Amino acid sequence: MRFEVERKFLVADDGWKAGVVRRHRLTDGLIGQFDTGKVRVRLDEDRAWLTIKGARVGLGRPEFEYEIPRADAEAMMRLVCDTCFIEKTRHCVPHAGLVWEIDVYGGTLAGMILAEVELEHEDQAFERPAWLGLEVTGDPRFRQSALLRRFEEAGRLVTLEEVLAAPL
Repeated sequence: MRFEVERKFLVADDGWKAGVVRRHRLTDGLIGQFDTGKVRVRLDEDRAWLTIKGARVGLGRPEFEYEIPRADAEAMMRLVCDTCFIEKTRHCVPHAGLVWEIDVYGGTLAGMILAEVELEHEDQAFERPAWLGLEVTGDPRFRQSALLRRFEEAGRLVTLEEVLAAPL
């Protein structure tokens, strides 16, 4: 079992673009969400996998990932998942010994950009890149499920300003 510890941030500017070493497109479909976690299927250009995430403990949570046949993932997306999918391009940006993942969302969440970094443990010190903005780790407004729900309620794209103005 893997225990994922990640921190999530807004980006302050486009300075991260100069450091991109790799990018790939991802599509996530939510299979199920429950009080303590979620199950999703994910596709990129080359692979497909199933991810089960457990309850958060501080900044971390247990995570299980299993590569699955692409045809199975596509069938799950069609037959099992909710109709709203998460579409994003993930940009990998190395900085001070860590790899930052900058997710630029498309589709229903177009316009949203979030930066994440995975750490070995909660207390791990790290250098913040100059382009990093407000930390939103643990902010329920920035969970993908909350962003999708806000989109569905509004019936339109939701701006970052609207998300920040929403109550916690």
